[in-house]
Amino acid sequence: MLIISSRSALLSVYYPQIFLILTSGSYLALSSVVALGANIICNKIPGLAPRQRALCQSRPDAIIVIGKGAQLGINECQYQFRYGRWNCSALGERTVFGQELRVGSREAAFTYAITAAGVAHAVTAACSQGNLSQCGCDREKQGYQDQEEGWKWGGCSADVKYGVEFSRRFVDAREIKKNARRLMNLHNNEAGRKILEERMKLECKCHGVSGSCTTKTCWITLPKFREIGYLLKERYSDAVQVEPVRASRLRQPSFLRLKEARGYQKPMDTDLVYLERSPNYCEEDTATGSTGTRGRLCNGTSTHTDGCNVMCCGRGYNTHHYTRVWQCNCKFHWCCFVKCNTCSEKSEVFTCK
Repeated sequence: MLIISSRSALLSVYYPQIFLILTSGSYLALSSVVALGANIICNKIPGLAPRQRALCQSRPDAIIVIGKGAQLGINECQYQFRYGRWNCSALGERTVFGQELRVGSREAAFTYAITAAGVAHAVTAACSQGNLSQCGCDREKQGYQDQEEGWKWGGCSADVKYGVEFSRRFVDAREIKKNARRLMNLHNNEAGRKILEERMKLECKCHGVSGSCTTKTCWITLPKFREIGYLLKERYSDAVQVEPVRASRLRQPSFLRLKEARGYQKPMDTDLVYLERSPNYCEEDTATGSTGTRGRLCNGTSTHTDGCNVMCCGRGYNTHHYTRVWQCNCKFHWCCFVKCNTCSEKSEVFTCK
């Protein structure tokens, strides 16, 4: 699992070029990766599981893209939850690998799904752009034609299968413990990637005389990641609670079933699943990824999650009055000066106590 952690501050101090690569996804500094050596880089990245470190050492160019994908997921998480008590802010400290959310909540489910999807999206895009070795465009259907509709496969189709498999190899490698949380994390990782695969787009270009569309060349492209964010936010709202089922001879849980359901009904592939109910996120708690809501901006008139009554958890809120003054309605007079009026605007800002 990829999540942001302040432990990578060491990397930013002693290896600022690597830190820049991992947090921004910049391809300009790839020479620095090669020059310093994969072993040095991968051994200095905190939070990697053994299989992740081995993959990093064998594919140092890919670790750049993985960092970009992790940040893509975290940024989208912060956007989708910007008006909630839990807003992903604890995950956004501009480093790359670190601790998981220790509570198996809906929020943890979303975090795992969006990050796994982010890595798959970034790797797929890098392959299409020629920025990763050992991959490129998906040419599986190249040259095949659809005789009925009059188009053929061509162009550079995004190789999402490669991106998904790479995400699976790297992100899932962190799940070492044989417990229910591992099953939850692996399911949510796969749900995020599955939704990405399902939203791939068919794009076509027409060919013909005078703008006609006698034939078309078509290829597969990635969706905007914002679309994946919205879809996973919907899955978050409809997330299902599960419980582990243990095989009779083994102590380790073998699969997850819907809690309080009859029989052994399993969740759908694209469901987000959680083990524990979410905390209220009113107070700071590193285990849940909560920064609390003290000092957070809130909406004084809203009755939704961004409203002060909900956001401030019943503690009340402070009202701040501001007056903005500026020059307005300026006119040029002959000759030769400009005369302006003075405009002002009063506003109120509310913050949680």
